[in-house]
Amino acid sequence: MIKRLLIANRGEIACRIIRTARRLGVETVAVFSDADAGALHVRMADTAVHIGPSPVSESYLRGDAIIAAALESGADAIHPGFGFLSENAQFAQAVIDAGLIWVGPDPASIEAMGLKDAAKKLMQDAGVPVTPGYLGADQSPKTLAEAGDEIGYPLLIKAIAGGGGKGMRRVERPEDFSAALQSCRREAKSAFGDDRVLLEKYVTRPRHIEVQIFGDRHGNVVHLFERDCSLQRRHQKVIEEAPAPGMDEGTRAAICAAAVKAAQAVDYVGAGTIEFIADASDGLRADRIWFMEMNTRLQVEHPVTEAITGVDLVEWQLRIAAGETLPKSQDQLSFSGWAVEARLYAEDPANGFMPSTGTLEIFELPNGIRIETGVAAGDAITPFYDPMIAKLIAHGRTRTEAIETLKTACRSIAIHPVKTNAAFLARALSEPEFGAGNIDTGFIERHGVALTQPVAPSAQALELAAQSMLPQGQGAWGDLIGFRMNAGPNRAMRMRLASEPVTVVLPFGMRQPGAQAPRIVDRSAQRTLIAEAGEIFAFSPDRSNATHGGAAVDGAILAPIPGKVTAIPVAPGQRVAKGETLIVLEAMKMEYTLSAPFDGTVTAINASGGEQVTEGTVLVEIAEENQ
Repeated sequence: MIKRLLIANRGEIACRIIRTARRLGVETVAVFSDADAGALHVRMADTAVHIGPSPVSESYLRGDAIIAAALESGADAIHPGFGFLSENAQFAQAVIDAGLIWVGPDPASIEAMGLKDAAKKLMQDAGVPVTPGYLGADQSPKTLAEAGDEIGYPLLIKAIAGGGGKGMRRVERPEDFSAALQSCRREAKSAFGDDRVLLEKYVTRPRHIEVQIFGDRHGNVVHLFERDCSLQRRHQKVIEEAPAPGMDEGTRAAICAAAVKAAQAVDYVGAGTIEFIADASDGLRADRIWFMEMNTRLQVEHPVTEAITGVDLVEWQLRIAAGETLPKSQDQLSFSGWAVEARLYAEDPANGFMPSTGTLEIFELPNGIRIETGVAAGDAITPFYDPMIAKLIAHGRTRTEAIETLKTACRSIAIHPVKTNAAFLARALSEPEFGAGNIDTGFIERHGVALTQPVAPSAQALELAAQSMLPQGQGAWGDLIGFRMNAGPNRAMRMRLASEPVTVVLPFGMRQPGAQAPRIVDRSAQRTLIAEAGEIFAFSPDRSNATHGGAAVDGAILAPIPGKVTAIPVAPGQRVAKGETLIVLEAMKMEYTLSAPFDGTVTAINASGGEQVTEGTVLVEIAEENQ
């Protein structure tokens, strides 16, 4: 068995590999960039080696630095994880040439399956069904256009060296072909250094079905059944499951046999995935499922296969790399139940899925399900790497049970101030079409508006926020809240949700919390954060009595906008009168005077002259004089 393993990766997959290695008694070596110096995978590993600056081109894509780190640390093997250099045949060969064990397929297999056109030709020769299309060497625009006419529209133009959705264009009409070809070639050249393309018939209701395979150096190849990865956004997988809904035993046997045949065609060793495209317009049928490509590495979604088979795929990788035979034969493999995985990303679905960065000040993930993550509370999400924060995997006796478990888990996530797609995932899992298994790769696009539109907090969340704003000493929901002499009780509480004013009328009694009631995840004099259904709602006391919006009735004087502190005419301990100037800000060439909202005493000054402050910063605190 391998004694010391270097993981040439970062984030959740590095942490995932470390856990299995530790269980097997294998020491681990992490590599890290400047941005990852304090990352979770670095903290988990037995030792860690710095390999360069934060950009991936200067760190995680530097094969020479990674191999040097392995030799320096005394590692005898390198596991590439997924992404980065995991499917780089030259790097794999360099690892082997350095006298190290490569935890992956032979470089020749990676190379054979790395170019889509060559891989499809190889599969055709091996008797594996492939999508109708053009794989020819003649790349002239005229020849490609003629081939497109023969295939028929709609069709796909795909970079032969592509992956991850890059270098791919859907063309609906012949007159759009030329512009799409030029665009695809430019993107392919930029991303892969190769502008050659192939053409494929576009399937109108495509499902993405893939089969997990494993091979060893003793000629054995097995499959571990299929996964469905049809829920995608811009060709990036979002929710995956195993087995595939609607897959009958005959179709499963056919597709899995084709996957084994594909692996055998390249003498495959280690973990790999054969990806198929299925025409789901008439259910899943073996004669309408075609080979698409092979991923010569462990997949992001491998946990769903582990959940239904009980197999640790990373352990199998390490054992096979060490020269052992496959731990199980095909007839010893079976699956039970259903597993569904959701990818939690640092992104803002309501804002075009823009990536979100920052420190994970609030980071609460659910209990009771499997979670793969590479971060913890207090860690930073940087702009240098993939925005995936975590994977959540639920396993149940039935598909419905697994979906409900995962939906509940996604709704319970609380992360702030980094924005996430947690609520988006929960909504996708709640769609009746998804529950019925009526899915294809256009699912998210069809339901985009419903899945991404901003939602308001529930009445219960508003009441919880209002309760949190009550002055200390007033009992929650007590009958004297809002008591007025010679008048009915005023039970209205004014607050702000983000920057918008809201008024909540408190009920005469406590609401009974539901199964997933909103909860307070952070509370201070300046704000209350409420987590509900995967969303975070930020409430603050109403500042309507403030000069320029900065002074407040609770004595916390906040910066109404970002600006520079130009004057602080008061000092701690000083008595001030209502309306007296406390601090002066300059912003956009204008001065903003923040004044005392009542007679009182300055208890704290949290800024200094010349300091640049952000909106919402507590600048001065005052205590009201007793009446």
